[in-house]
Amino acid sequence: MVAHRPYKIIDGEQFMGVERAVTRWYVQRQMILYEIASLEAKLQQIQATKQSESEELAAIRRQLAGAREKLRLAGSCPKAMMG
Repeated sequence: MVAHRPYKIIDGEQFMGVERAVTRWYVQRQMILYEIASLEAKLQQIQATKQSESEELAAIRRQLAGAREKLRLAGSCPKAMMG
């Protein structure tokens, strides 16, 4: 009896099943959204306490831009979600 693989091998490359690809995309998206929300909260907190531009503020803005770019690059769901 051959063990069931959660992925297919086509021309030497591994492909995950649709459900796994969708789940992985969703989890990654949620992690990026959490990162963005956390950075935005930190940015608001710093702006409320400090009026001048600081290195910390600039660093958080760079991180926020990077997180938003990751979200943009993640794109839409690879397959329509069931339900």
